[in-house]
Amino acid sequence: MACQSVAAVMDEQALLGLNPNADARYRQRAMAYFEQLKESQDAWEVCAEALAKGIYSDDHVKFFCFQVLEHQIKFRHAGLSVVQQQLIRETLMKWLQCQLMNAQPEKPFIRNKAAQVFALTFVMEYPTLWPKFFFDILSLVGLNPHGVDVYLRTLMAIDAEVVDRDILHSPEETRRNTLIKDSMREQCILSLVESWFQILQTYQQSHPELTCQCLEVVGAFVSWIDLNLIANDRFVNLLLSQMSVDELREEACDCLFEIVNKGMDPVDKTKLVESLCQVLQSAGFFNVEQEDDVDFLAKFSRLVNGMGQSLVLSWTKLAKAGNVKEAAETLQAVEAKVPLLLQLLVHEDDDISANIVGFCYEYLHVLKQLPQLTDQQKTNIEAVMLAVMKKLTYDDEYNFENEGEDEAMFVEYRKQLKMLLDRLAQVSPELLLEAIRRVFTNTMQNWQTASFMEVEVAIRLLYMLGEALPASHGAHFSGETVKTSALQDMMRTLVSCGVSSYQHSSVSLEFFETVVRYDKFFLVEPQHIPNVLMAFLDQRGLRHNSPKVRSRVAYLFSRFIKTLHKHMNAFIEDILTRIQDLLALALPENGFLALLTSDDQLFMFETAGILIVNGESPAERKQALMRSLLAPLMDAFHLLLAKLLQETEEERQAALADCLSHAVGFASRTSKAFSNKQTVKQCGCTEVYRDCLQTFLPALSCPVQRGALRSSVRSFLHRMIICMEEEVLPFIPAASEHMLKDCEAKDLQEFIPLISQITAKFKRQVSPFLQQVFMPLVLAIFEVLARPAEDNDQAAALEKQMLRRSYFTFIQTITGSGMNEVMANQGAENIERVVFTIIQGAVDFPDPIAQKTCFIVLSKLVELWGGKDGMVGFPDFIYKHIVPACFLAPLKPTFDLSDAQTVLTLSECAVTLKTIHLKRGLEFIQFLQQEYLPSLQVSPEISQELCQVLQQPDVKVLKSYIKAFFQRAKL
Repeated sequence: MACQSVAAVMDEQALLGLNPNADARYRQRAMAYFEQLKESQDAWEVCAEALAKGIYSDDHVKFFCFQVLEHQIKFRHAGLSVVQQQLIRETLMKWLQCQLMNAQPEKPFIRNKAAQVFALTFVMEYPTLWPKFFFDILSLVGLNPHGVDVYLRTLMAIDAEVVDRDILHSPEETRRNTLIKDSMREQCILSLVESWFQILQTYQQSHPELTCQCLEVVGAFVSWIDLNLIANDRFVNLLLSQMSVDELREEACDCLFEIVNKGMDPVDKTKLVESLCQVLQSAGFFNVEQEDDVDFLAKFSRLVNGMGQSLVLSWTKLAKAGNVKEAAETLQAVEAKVPLLLQLLVHEDDDISANIVGFCYEYLHVLKQLPQLTDQQKTNIEAVMLAVMKKLTYDDEYNFENEGEDEAMFVEYRKQLKMLLDRLAQVSPELLLEAIRRVFTNTMQNWQTASFMEVEVAIRLLYMLGEALPASHGAHFSGETVKTSALQDMMRTLVSCGVSSYQHSSVSLEFFETVVRYDKFFLVEPQHIPNVLMAFLDQRGLRHNSPKVRSRVAYLFSRFIKTLHKHMNAFIEDILTRIQDLLALALPENGFLALLTSDDQLFMFETAGILIVNGESPAERKQALMRSLLAPLMDAFHLLLAKLLQETEEERQAALADCLSHAVGFASRTSKAFSNKQTVKQCGCTEVYRDCLQTFLPALSCPVQRGALRSSVRSFLHRMIICMEEEVLPFIPAASEHMLKDCEAKDLQEFIPLISQITAKFKRQVSPFLQQVFMPLVLAIFEVLARPAEDNDQAAALEKQMLRRSYFTFIQTITGSGMNEVMANQGAENIERVVFTIIQGAVDFPDPIAQKTCFIVLSKLVELWGGKDGMVGFPDFIYKHIVPACFLAPLKPTFDLSDAQTVLTLSECAVTLKTIHLKRGLEFIQFLQQEYLPSLQVSPEISQELCQVLQQPDVKVLKSYIKAFFQRAKL
């Protein structure tokens, strides 16, 4: 009968919606039913009954019932009656009893959810309401496999709730967890440990998966229970026997790792590790070369790494404390592990090797601290060096043209090896330099017959020396040292032995990377520059058959030329001729694949610009070269823009706009070559760039693909403002007019920095233009901000917020640039409208970045117009609007005084008040005391206090006071 009554109570239609394949209507009903059961005082009890009696066979319904129960325990436990709390306990125990009798266990996801619910109940009720939690479970479960499985999963769920250090807990939860652990140590840990031993012993052959689960539990709990309960003969012998069982050995290894990792006294830790090592060694586990199970060896390597790092930590503590004898014994123990470390480090499987890197790194750190190295330690260092050099080598399977996950993992592993190499350099730079020199020289002598892996790693090692043996600003070749001459010899060999012709992309890349890392070598031996230039320019570099090599070489070539431009004079025109075809704009319709991508071409144009600008030719020649570089871009731009205006198909329009943007971007990039010493004017290039401006600006009025075109032309204008100085000014008004037509929030947001840049750079020179453009720009901003948007359109809201910030920053630039007349000449109505938006920005929008800018603007306006000879009517505006803004903004609930950005806003608010006092004097103090502060119900005492602080000369005092004033006001 019970079954029928529950069926009648539970909403069967809603339960259908729990099936992942159910249609949306049923799923919504199921969600609504879930909410209803969660919120009801007692409706959840039907779920408890369904679980206790095993009424439903559908897995989704069982999971659902546990979810409802979980919600009650997690969020409503304190409000449950004693009877209801007892019902939960009984439900769980009855469900568990059913598991013992079932032929088949529940699905893992249900067992995991049940374990979570058990764990939550435990956390809420132990040790007060359910002190016999573990006793009840263990006495029910015994050694029944299904029961043991749930018991072990529950222990792992308890570990996640109570112990796991990766989960952040509130102070209250931390106190609760400490109480639980203390109670468990006193009352039940002995029983738990005994149960683990029984499970490990009983099930190691019949149920290896349970044994593995149990090993995981022991590993999790060992960090906070008495170690002697686990680190004893019977447990360790059992774990060691399981290290020899294929299905158990990896988990047994992990369990031993957790035991070794437990924090403890350094002397005890050394003893523990040594006794464990002894047993492992005598059991034959140190014979790594005889083991072919790489997954197990990876775990074993992690265990050895843990043991090694534990010993190093013990040595560090003992050495620091001055325990000479124990420190020496621990160091001896560390040294004894080095042969095993080396075996694992050099293992052909990278996972096994990677897992021991930590210990190796720490060991080298120990050696670095020793006053003197023994011969054995020097031998160890050399062995580590050889291992690192060997392991840095690529294997045959590495796919250079299509790098996937395996390749990414090897790249990460190489970074770890680089850390070891850097550490080796700190321990013994001479040894490292000599070892690399030996490998490098031998390989370069025979590069024609060596494998690509050997050649690549030899050059790679030379490259890595640059960071391992640092020099200030890359000056590896100055000063007469052993290092300098060794590096110089190796670089000379690299560039003259012909290895740049090696037919493998990894060798080509490493060659150019190394040449550029040590580009200062060519300042010392410039005779090698022509050979290296040819390597860059021919099929070894920019014309290599691998796109990846070509792309990287384009970037490296630009860096090479930047460093050595003073030595390039003899080669400039030859280089420009050789790279001419690489500078061609890839037109959308020609269909042939270019050697370089448009991003790579940016570096080529920059390189060409640097060669022309820094050459020693007269200005006329520089101008001719720059024109021949830029004229093809201008010609192509004319043609493409005309095509775009006629094109109707959107995809073709986008391709043409893309190409036009590239043309502008390339021209823009050439201007990076100019500097304060080599200006556009001095190089005679003004006219060429003026022609570029005349060519590119018509694109601003193009009715299609506006976003891409405006963005590229705007970037070009930014560059020209820097490079062409006032020569650019005639082009600005027309460009601005086009950019303000039909604009979106993003267009305006990007246009404002351009106007701000002009304002900051040219100041009074552009005052007439700014007076003319000021209101059109402001009105365009107002129009965009006033456009309606969907309530939940976050992207549009963010765009508006960014535009608002840009607008306030623009007003700040105008007011702060000393051009009072720009705003003053806009007419009283417009001025008032703009200043009102600043007041609104300071008070109404909860955006501390914008609010801070608004208060800076208000301070400036008070300074400009608030004095005796200021703007007519402005003092009245100060009292009516600016003073209230200084109080209303910080009083808003959204003004969070614990937020750092908001505190900066409050500081600017205080500066505004101080500026008003400086401009209006006693009149302002009287206004505050007699009119404004009383209207806010501020007491006369506090009012007087504030006015006294305002009159003090130091604004810092006011800033501190204002913060305290508003903190009190908000209480």
